[in-house]
Amino acid sequence: FGGATVITNLLSAVPYVGDILVQWIWGGFSVDNATLTRFFAFHFLLPFIVAAMMILHLLFLHETGSNNPMGLNSNVDKIPFHPCFSYKDLLAFAVLLFTLTSLALFLPNLLGDPDNFTPENPLVTSP
Repeated sequence: FGGATVITNLLSAVPYVGDILVQWIWGGFSVDNATLTRFFAFHFLLPFIVAAMMILHLLFLHETGSNNPMGLNSNVDKIPFHPCFSYKDLLAFAVLLFTLTSLALFLPNLLGDPDNFTPENPLVTSP
């Protein structure tokens, strides 16, 4: 609640409409469960929206080509996106996936939090 309150209160610095904007984002006069649910939904949907925009951008760039202000034919030195770049990206993704899978399977403690290895003391609660 505290983080959402601080970050959304930054919008109150907008002249004239800042306070109204903050209350509209909160859905009331303070951060509540509805606000956090709204933020969670936004954070869940945002990567899919960005991925769709990237795919559309690549599709339009592939179909029409980039802007050429000189007016000269620039098709001479073009490399096709597929298979050159798509195979390169697929290989990089496979190497990354293999590396992360190997780390998770063979060295799982390397990716963990060091506090997990602190001995348990039932007389002291964690902060």
